[in-house]
Amino acid sequence: MAQKKLEGAGLRGQVAGKTAICTVAALGHTGLTYYGYEVEDLAENCEFEEVAYLLFNGELPNATQLEEYKAKLADKRDLPTALKEVLERIPASAHPMDVLRTGVSMLGNLETEASFAEQSEHADRLLAALPSIICYWYRFSHDGVRVDLNTGAKSIGGHFLHLLHGKAPSELHEKVMHISLILYAEHEFNASTFTARVCASTLSDYHSCITGAIGSLRGPLHGGANEAAMDMIENWKSAEEAEKEILGKLERKEKIMGFGHAVYTESDPRNTVIKEWSKELSQDAPDDTLYQVSLRCEEVMWREKKLFCNADFFHASTYFYMGIPTKLFTPIFVMSRTTGWSAHVFEQRADNRIIRPNAEYTGPGSRKVAPISER
Repeated sequence: MAQKKLEGAGLRGQVAGKTAICTVAALGHTGLTYYGYEVEDLAENCEFEEVAYLLFNGELPNATQLEEYKAKLADKRDLPTALKEVLERIPASAHPMDVLRTGVSMLGNLETEASFAEQSEHADRLLAALPSIICYWYRFSHDGVRVDLNTGAKSIGGHFLHLLHGKAPSELHEKVMHISLILYAEHEFNASTFTARVCASTLSDYHSCITGAIGSLRGPLHGGANEAAMDMIENWKSAEEAEKEILGKLERKEKIMGFGHAVYTESDPRNTVIKEWSKELSQDAPDDTLYQVSLRCEEVMWREKKLFCNADFFHASTYFYMGIPTKLFTPIFVMSRTTGWSAHVFEQRADNRIIRPNAEYTGPGSRKVAPISER
């Protein structure tokens, strides 16, 4: 039987499997849902740990379950001495995503998943440990400090900010971290999630699945748009300069990161949420220039190209206002998306068949090997 030719390059628009976890502009929803909950609703009413629990279990926790879950995660933040020693050997010049890839892989050597029955425990452990991994390396390699990983923070976002800055964050900053992590937690069959599912479909171990997903997210066409946006907008001192420079980039046909989306056609619901928090943070900061620059970029791109901001663009200024170094923007994505990746690994394992698509061959026709003297 002849194979159906795939029309979309890069599998764009092709259905590659089933999931009950998430919808992206589908099933009557123009936006994004996690197990049926609109992401805006979750961001307004939940802490990140509630959403992590939802993605791992399919239902939101009640008050008692949430407190027990947060306490459980808080107990899992410290790192083995061997992992700390590895992190101390990674230079400050390393790409932070490589640090996370190495850290997760090393943790898998030290705390190996012996059976799939352990998957939830390993997912909880990794979720709790990721802020510790990235901040332990960052503070040691950049500041020469071996941070105490037992911060006593009540949340994953608060723990990250405490480790990074050496003090407890403000209530506002901790709240914004909850929202940011919720917005990034899950997004259906994106490249990194699909990588995790392909790996899981071979019956590989949990840490290999997450390590593979981190490798996919490291690529500039998937993760890192918020870093690229920051690298661009931090150079402009006013909204007027931003408009002039954006118009110049458009005239030169340069790619402008943080705009448009592979799936959304009219707007990214995550941007609507984070944009408002960027505005609030700017009002709490000594200088709101970066927000005004971001706002003008959004206006110009819509006016000139009808391109909307995706989730990454206003995240850049949001993280800046919280004092987060640009190189740590994408690791925050990992801290969040590990919940979605893990949920998809669980789902793939529950009803597994190895993911092995066919390819449309475009090479030479049948040939014979000529003697080496005649080549």
